[in-house]
Amino acid sequence: MMMATSGSPPSLEQIRDIFDDIRKDDKRAGAVIEGIRRLLQKHELEERPVEVNEVAREVVALLAPDAASHGVRVDVDLAARPSVVMGDRVHLQQVFLNLILNGIDAAMAMPADRRRLMVRTRSAAGHVDVSVEDSGPGIAVDPASIFEPFFTTKTHGMGMGLSIARSIVEAHGGQLIAENNPAHGATLRFALPVAPDQRTD
Repeated sequence: MMMATSGSPPSLEQIRDIFDDIRKDDKRAGAVIEGIRRLLQKHELEERPVEVNEVAREVVALLAPDAASHGVRVDVDLAARPSVVMGDRVHLQQVFLNLILNGIDAAMAMPADRRRLMVRTRSAAGHVDVSVEDSGPGIAVDPASIFEPFFTTKTHGMGMGLSIARSIVEAHGGQLIAENNPAHGATLRFALPVAPDQRTD
């Protein structure tokens, strides 16, 4: 619209590029809406083999446009071998979604060159470790308090996201904890027991 009203109409090539951008944005928006719809569907916990690295990649890809729009760089450092747990894929997606969104919000408080987020998984004896580390200002209160229902530092937050994430992790046999990093930022982490047929000990 800006180009059309500028007095110098865009070239055919520019019009093609504009429509290509619109098409890509439309497909991305559709994927985001579909992903959110699946996450919000209410259903009972279903225990099936879930590859944690796949869930991490899916949610990072889903939130990549949001992170980019806020100038936050999201990196992944995933376990080299498959990290399979018994659990509910949709519920675990919700955990990753909440932790990464909170990390993006925290990183946004920093200068543009310090807006970083690291999503990491590690395979250990009998469990899979997951952590989301941000470069934000850290947690100014007792880190354990951020999981309490209705606790929020956001102007329009409901304070339920992390409480729900903690409940989901606990339902999967894990524990969600938060801690401030030695230098700056905070890390939220949890460990889930691996699927029985994946254990090597």
